[in-house]
Amino acid sequence: MADYLVVGAGAMGMAFTDALIDHADVRVAMVDRRHAAGGHWLSAYPFVRLHQASTFYGVPSTVLGGRFQEHGPEAGLHERADQPTITAYYSRALQRMVDTGRVELYGGCDYHDRAVTSRVSGTTYAVSETTRVVDARYLSPDIPAETPPPFAVADDVHVIPANGVVGVEEAPSQYVVVGSGKTATDTCIWLLAHGVDPDAICWVRPRDPWMLNRALIQPNPAIYLAMVANMLEASAAAPSLPDLFLRLEELGIMLRIDPAVTPTMAKAPTLGTWELEQLQSIENVVRRGHIRAVHRGRLEMEQGDVPIADDAIVVHCAADGLKLPGRIPLWQPDRITLQAVRAGFPCFGAAVTGYVEATRDDDTEKNRLCPPSSYGNTLEDWAVMNVTGFRATASFGAEPDIREWASRVALNPARVAPDTVPSAELDDALARLAAHTGPGIARLAELVGGRL
Repeated sequence: MADYLVVGAGAMGMAFTDALIDHADVRVAMVDRRHAAGGHWLSAYPFVRLHQASTFYGVPSTVLGGRFQEHGPEAGLHERADQPTITAYYSRALQRMVDTGRVELYGGCDYHDRAVTSRVSGTTYAVSETTRVVDARYLSPDIPAETPPPFAVADDVHVIPANGVVGVEEAPSQYVVVGSGKTATDTCIWLLAHGVDPDAICWVRPRDPWMLNRALIQPNPAIYLAMVANMLEASAAAPSLPDLFLRLEELGIMLRIDPAVTPTMAKAPTLGTWELEQLQSIENVVRRGHIRAVHRGRLEMEQGDVPIADDAIVVHCAADGLKLPGRIPLWQPDRITLQAVRAGFPCFGAAVTGYVEATRDDDTEKNRLCPPSSYGNTLEDWAVMNVTGFRATASFGAEPDIREWASRVALNPARVAPDTVPSAELDDALARLAAHTGPGIARLAELVGGRL
């Protein structure tokens, strides 16, 4: 009989379980509707890469990546794993857990009402009342391959998810890329890399996004902590959130595709400056709200129709990859609900949750140590994410054992590892971080008012 049932063997479920079994002698059953561990990566578009350094992703016991790129436009930055690398990594991580004799994965299964049902055989198994349920699905992303387009599609129109561009057999005269986030930017970059003329791409971008400069989101504390110190110093002095983002742009922290358009979306994935230059070559950008329907030769938009080529291929990139269902206590009597804890970096948040579950007994204390954070969407959401994330980091970071554990976990972007070589740059970053964290977070909290 299992002590825990972890529902979802994606990034957060795997990170939680890995930390839990490494610090507590417990048995864990994992269930997932997919056949293997890895979550949405098993169905993601084949040209996807992590948008941040691989080191920040995965499970705490095993580093994903860790090498520098030696060639290409990102030479000198840490590598970003592609889909095959990520799925293979999770397969190995799961095998390590299974080899302990304390973890089992039940793939192809659904969980409902303290029961597990096999999607293959139809057999249902009851879950013991003494088994603690861990819901790792609360923030599960939607992906285009598994989500219908959020608009009507006429019968004579060719609409595909992002996955489908690799299988196009006859080039159209136009590609219509629908979406403002990472999937859309990745798709545009892939099309351009495969020789598609920028003028042959129509980009439907209902909202322009703010994105983080990838060169500053690196597993090097002198670089990363200096970026955070700059962000907090700018926050402390900002009269408004729009002004703050302009200040962050001046500092090279935030990027936007069109300098003439002020972004309203702040999910803030990372972007390379080389990608930014390529995306700026696409001039046919449609900003007329969301698509209501796609017809042959035209897009029916919220703010008027837009003509497209009769043979256009419409690429659906508009799934909801970052969920905002609302923050709830992680520990509740009937379950543990995994959520982001520190700002961004969901794998580290799930790992620290697993560590706290393994090393503390009282749920009230656990909730104090790991209050939930959230993801960004609007500028206000981004500010809330940072305030709640910094507050959570202060809570669990005040515990000596958690602080020592976190300094050894590569998933933690803010860690200064015990073997870090001292430098004047790191000393300066740490000093400025100490000086600006309090005022910066206080000002962000003022700017979002009652949202906290």
